[in-house]
Amino acid sequence: MAGRTRRLGRRVLGLDGPHDGFAVSSLHGDEPEAPGLDAGETAQLRGVRRFGATGALLMALGALGAGAQPVLQNPVQGVRMLGLLSRMPSVALTVTLTGSAMVVLAWLLLGRFAVGSFREGSAVRRLTRSQLDRTLLLWVIPLAIAPPMFSKDVYSYLAQSEIAARGLDPYAIGPAQALGVDHVLTRTVPNIWRETPAPYGPLFIWFGKGISTLTGENIVAGIFLHRLLALTGVALIVWALPRLARRCGVASVTALWLGAANPLLLFHLVAGIHNEALMLGLMLAGIEVALRAIESPPDIRFRLRGSPAERRALALLLAGAALIALSATVKIPTLLALGFLGMALARRWGGTFRSVCAAAALLLAVTVTVVFAVSLVSGLGFGWLSPETLGTANEVRSWMSLPTLLGLGTGLAGVLLGLGDHTTAVLSLTRPIASLAAAFVAVRMLIAVLIGRIHPVGALGVSLGVLVLLFPVVQPWYLLWAVIPLAAWATRPVFRIPAIAFSSVVSLIVMPNGGEYPPFIIVQAAIATILVCGSFIFVTRNRLPWRASTGASEGARSRDAYAEVP
Repeated sequence: MAGRTRRLGRRVLGLDGPHDGFAVSSLHGDEPEAPGLDAGETAQLRGVRRFGATGALLMALGALGAGAQPVLQNPVQGVRMLGLLSRMPSVALTVTLTGSAMVVLAWLLLGRFAVGSFREGSAVRRLTRSQLDRTLLLWVIPLAIAPPMFSKDVYSYLAQSEIAARGLDPYAIGPAQALGVDHVLTRTVPNIWRETPAPYGPLFIWFGKGISTLTGENIVAGIFLHRLLALTGVALIVWALPRLARRCGVASVTALWLGAANPLLLFHLVAGIHNEALMLGLMLAGIEVALRAIESPPDIRFRLRGSPAERRALALLLAGAALIALSATVKIPTLLALGFLGMALARRWGGTFRSVCAAAALLLAVTVTVVFAVSLVSGLGFGWLSPETLGTANEVRSWMSLPTLLGLGTGLAGVLLGLGDHTTAVLSLTRPIASLAAAFVAVRMLIAVLIGRIHPVGALGVSLGVLVLLFPVVQPWYLLWAVIPLAAWATRPVFRIPAIAFSSVVSLIVMPNGGEYPPFIIVQAAIATILVCGSFIFVTRNRLPWRASTGASEGARSRDAYAEVP
């Protein structure tokens, strides 16, 4: 009995040998780079680029009336031409939705030149990195100068930053108590968050505090500087993602297309100005810097007389860990990345229990140092680590969260059957169970990295994906937590096809004003959007690759060292 229990435990944790069944590592296969596009494909690429840029321009134009505009200090209100769309909500919503659909369609067409076919075969051609960079830049610029869209969170950022700038504790009081309900910054904060303290880490609030010191109560200037902060995070993502992809044996332009050019990133991190941009940028940059040390030949040791190569490797490891710790002071879930770096480091040091403890101690020391430094130097203290602050987002009941959806569905069924509304009671059961399941998957992935069955980037992406799906609250842009790191590792259609489908659909279901429209306006705008986009497709049917199979195929893929069963 003891022997069977031990074997079962090893099987559950993934410590046994390979066995039949689905393997997480089967999501990955080596993906070779490919030659550039020929003249005909390059001409089609230019058309796709212009098609997406036109969509982004339409989004920026429509956002003047359909975006998440401030209640006060609206710069287009009362302006004869710019304010016209704000007086025609159906037209503004139609223009914005049409632009959004065009960007999504252009992204899918661009995928023909980045991924190609999902059929097995030899690699043909892909667009170059410079072509993808120019395309991404052209699509980003209109959204970077447009009013906020798809969310009003930036107004919460401004209010919480102003609280910190006044020397008050943003983790103890919300905008209504600290600034007053009639304050210019409080007026645009969504009602659900007016009484709520800040749920973000001290690094982000510290940056926001500096922005508030510069801009005061000027909402437009504050939005502009917060967007620059988000664009800095996007730039870090664009820098790190292709390097991580090459490290994992994945085509860099394919990873950039799926991760950085993803409409979810364009709509919610650039146009929506979410702080996930800074969080993910710092995390990915930290992983890349740390892996340069872990996967390089020199030993990583604390030696007073170590060689220059050894000292450089140690410096890279510490710098990478510090960047990840900084990302956790924006939002705490990225601390998970340090666990996978620790297991990769422990494997480099022999994979023993002692090496695991040594790696954990080193990374824990870096994390504690960074967290203490940021919390103390910013003057914000450690209130952000309190259970009340960390659980702030649980006030929202998101249908995209599996445990929350189960609780809501069960509560609704109880009401329909006349048994009463037991939603809160069911959520108190489903959410803890989901948290335990997510923790189990993370532990199994950590062990898989330690024994060399899966690359740490892939294990992190899988763990974050499970965490997002089982998180009590899931917002559309949370999907990027998993999609972006997995874009650098997972190459199989079983991942890419759902990721592309979910990214496309979810990008189009959030209203551009970050709230709700009357149903009849949504129906009118949706019908008009379908008609306009259908007309564009008909007109460009011979110029854009709507039907032709162009670009690269998946390429011949071979299983690598991380292709065993975790």
